[in-house]
Amino acid sequence: MEIGILLEYGWVLLVLIVLEGLLAADNALVLAIMVKNLPEEQRKKALFYGLAGAFVFRFASLFAISFLVDVWQVQAIGALYLLFMAINHIVRKLIKHKPEKIEGHTGIDKKELKQAGFWTTVLKVELADIAFAVDSILAAVALAVVLPNTPLPNIGGLDGGKFLVIFAGGFIGLVIMRFAANFFVRLLEEKPGLEIAAFMIVGWVGVKLAVYTLSHPELAVLPEEFAHSTAWKVTFYVVLVSIAVGGWFLSKEKNVAREEGL
Repeated sequence: MEIGILLEYGWVLLVLIVLEGLLAADNALVLAIMVKNLPEEQRKKALFYGLAGAFVFRFASLFAISFLVDVWQVQAIGALYLLFMAINHIVRKLIKHKPEKIEGHTGIDKKELKQAGFWTTVLKVELADIAFAVDSILAAVALAVVLPNTPLPNIGGLDGGKFLVIFAGGFIGLVIMRFAANFFVRLLEEKPGLEIAAFMIVGWVGVKLAVYTLSHPELAVLPEEFAHSTAWKVTFYVVLVSIAVGGWFLSKEKNVAREEGL
């Protein structure tokens, strides 16, 4: 495999790891709230069963999407979903809206959780993990679909290299949510601007998937080669890195201002 292709795949995987980490921190907070009313010895079991089911779902849905990834209608739905998720989250953060329901995708009332038994909680963790998996897989697909093909055999209906990158992104998301979420939670507490930056990146990834969709031969709104062009790839990653760096430094300035009493 050419060194250029390896570097491009490695860069996408690195972006996925960072993005999965930041999103997993938000997701882990939701899961922590969902299991906190269980006895301590049952909390780990509930999370384990929920995450095990989520792993099976991610693997199965990855095979399904590998056959649908070239369908422009599926691409369009994915792009719209990522953009909606990013805009919705950022708007709620900016207006500091804090509803009585748990932040996230589940819409579960906290009072309901207090009355939930072990298996009910496992089911709710499962549903939450499935919702998180949709976000993770769509973001990974949007980043991977424009990668060059590899000599690896197809898996499902997708190039083997692209499939493995998407699978690695989803698996890493689960690992981070289970074992490394505390680190990312602390990071978000120290630099809260990173959370908005993470969802801005999700929105920007949605734009990338939209560009790929508009370049689809059946639509041809944009030239088919544009989504694979060096100019677009450079633009995408420059903006992505700029968002991440901006989130880091703007958050730092905010914390410094707070410490100085400004």
